[in-house]
Amino acid sequence: MSDDLVTFGESMLRLSPPGNERMETTGQLDVHAAGAESNTAIAAERLGAKAAWMSKLPDTPPGRRIANGIRQHDITTDVVWSEDGRPGTYYLEHAGRPRGTNVVYDRADSEFSVAAAEEFNLERIRDATAFYTTGITPALSEQMRETTVNMLSVARNAGTMVAFDVNYRRKLWSPEAARNTITRLFPAIDVLIIAAKDAEAVLDYDGEPTQLAHHLASEYEFRTVVVTRGAHGAVAIHDNVVHEQDAFETDTHDPIGSGDAFTGAFLARRLSGDDVGRALQYATATAALKRTIPGDVATVTKSEVDAIVADRTEDISR
Repeated sequence: MSDDLVTFGESMLRLSPPGNERMETTGQLDVHAAGAESNTAIAAERLGAKAAWMSKLPDTPPGRRIANGIRQHDITTDVVWSEDGRPGTYYLEHAGRPRGTNVVYDRADSEFSVAAAEEFNLERIRDATAFYTTGITPALSEQMRETTVNMLSVARNAGTMVAFDVNYRRKLWSPEAARNTITRLFPAIDVLIIAAKDAEAVLDYDGEPTQLAHHLASEYEFRTVVVTRGAHGAVAIHDNVVHEQDAFETDTHDPIGSGDAFTGAFLARRLSGDDVGRALQYATATAALKRTIPGDVATVTKSEVDAIVADRTEDISR
């Protein structure tokens, strides 16, 4: 049976001091498996899609810890294993204002960043309904830029729908480098997801989100464009029809991964046959739930999201 959605990208070990402690003084670290593409696959699976995540890891205790952390969420993990090398790692300090949450990457020369397209199970992409990756993937290395181009070409040539989230990370590359690479990928993409702040940073576009969606859809002939607006929800354009969705109220415990939760839910509901407006509702509701959950992963159920969408939630479930 083929997959509804195949995602491709690097997942890492996320190491975080408990609470709001500083890295330089903490005596312990919480460990999570973390990566935009695996997070998206997990959210999609939980919202009704058959999802798989493709990546490369070293066959070492840290590499196996990452795979085990993702596999426990019942998605298919299609991993290329190397005999040695290192996985990516990142450190995350939580804090409120004025310090803010800080991410420190340690992912240079990871096994994934030097992988070529021919190392992966390309038939899985050809057989899938949709293929997904993000702008993080080509940001990792020159090799991964080439690999991303080749993976998108495989999907495009097979007739597999291609979805892409710009997901700009300023600690990985400059706006100019991101713009030059990502815009060259646009012709292979059917569904584009972009945060309004990323459009301003990478595409130098600071207009109103609906205008941005119209501009991108007409300029690059995307089938669907989704612009996320943080606390203001999201807007999408599909077949020249605009859909807007306000954000759901949420108490934020951990915002990391909420964008991936949004995208996974949106793609899952579209692949299940929902229209764009309904998929946006489920995406924003799933993102709101994720913000209440520690770690990168949206460990939600569809019934919980159903309740948010239908406004049936209560403060205490008895």
